[in-house]
Amino acid sequence: MHIPDGYLGPATYGAMFGATVPFWAFASWKLNKTLKARQAPYLALGAAFSFVLMMFNIPVLGGTTGHAAGTTLIAVLLGPWAAVISVSVALIIQALLFGDGGITAIGANCFTMAVAGGLTGYGIYRLIAAGSDRKSRRRVVAGAIAAYVSLNVSALLTAILLGIQPLIESSSSGQPLYAPYPLAVTVPAMVSGHLLLFGFVEAAVTALVLKYFQRNEPAMLA
Repeated sequence: MHIPDGYLGPATYGAMFGATVPFWAFASWKLNKTLKARQAPYLALGAAFSFVLMMFNIPVLGGTTGHAAGTTLIAVLLGPWAAVISVSVALIIQALLFGDGGITAIGANCFTMAVAGGLTGYGIYRLIAAGSDRKSRRRVVAGAIAAYVSLNVSALLTAILLGIQPLIESSSSGQPLYAPYPLAVTVPAMVSGHLLLFGFVEAAVTALVLKYFQRNEPAMLA
């Protein structure tokens, strides 16, 4: 799901970087005000957990790759703004040190997976789990559903960013300058693998970890 260098034109990656910066700024400000000392180690663990999950890229249709991300799990345990920071840190390290995702596409990748994924997952979780006890089975089900949906939202946004390139970044002769495939190709190629496989992996991992915290540290689900 990581977009590499050369697949997005300057108009797109510049706009996505500009769209992501305000979320980074607000998330940093929010965490400085609300993150408790006992939660700080979990923030670092969340970034490491997301980093490891996203390193397992599996090829899917159309030459793309898919993976789980752990974004919703971090959002449920630490809040959506912690998820934005944790997953963004993991993505930036992957781009700078491992070449997994392009440097020019950092803003786009962080927006699709950290921002959109984190806020979507947290919102769905809160909607389904509203009013339930922290040890309720509904919390686990809510986390699994939220994780599945949020990962597929991230995949869809990635597919859209790639698919619009032929429309907005072409030569005078109509030749695509960056990602060459239209939406009719990118959306099925990117979304199918996450709908059929990676979304369920994300849901299962989220549910298992939430069940663990329910048994051993339910205060994290307050």
